[in-house]
Amino acid sequence: MRPSLLRRFTATSAAARSLPLQPAPTTAGLSALLHKHEQGFSTVMDSGGLHEKAPPPAGGVAERILPHLLNMYGSCATARDFEIYAPEATFEDPLMRAHGVKQIKSSFYALPKVFGESKIVEYTVHENPTGPGKAEILIDNKQHYKVFGKPVDLTTLIRLQVEDGKVVRHEDWWDKKPLKNRETVGFPLAGRIAEATRRGAMLLTHALMGFGKDPPTTASS
Repeated sequence: MRPSLLRRFTATSAAARSLPLQPAPTTAGLSALLHKHEQGFSTVMDSGGLHEKAPPPAGGVAERILPHLLNMYGSCATARDFEIYAPEATFEDPLMRAHGVKQIKSSFYALPKVFGESKIVEYTVHENPTGPGKAEILIDNKQHYKVFGKPVDLTTLIRLQVEDGKVVRHEDWWDKKPLKNRETVGFPLAGRIAEATRRGAMLLTHALMGFGKDPPTTASS
């Protein structure tokens, strides 16, 4: 190689080595980008106030519904809080099965009659689209109650089925265990008895609470 060509090749190689390397996109990088769009956040509530570990993404259904649920579980619900439900929505926990907004009102208006204190103190929320206009919201939470002056903490999983912005099904799984019914227990008759017991408890509560009538202090304007 002639000396002039050798000098030119050496200068070009040195310039190339001085350029910053631009890494090619990787699967991990794309996954990190997609992760920004996940619908999920968690909070802890204590005597010092509400602390958000990660803010909820804008535009989701969960952050619109959640304040109303906190009021309901906190024994300070108003009629407006129950507007999150579709007219024929259902609510079910190990004690009751409510059908329709009026029965759901009765079940939550009964909380301050039974407990000296009730509230959700910790929660983590995940919102998963399930179809056009449909979503499932999972709320992993800890509930605090006072029963005859004694504190009771309960870990539950709240499952909400949402259609067109309205809750159509609300389940509260205590200890994160599925509700007992004819489909989840090994002996279908036992499941039917559990269903009937919850339904009977709801009808009794509904009657005692005035069939879903809003108390004067919680009536909507």
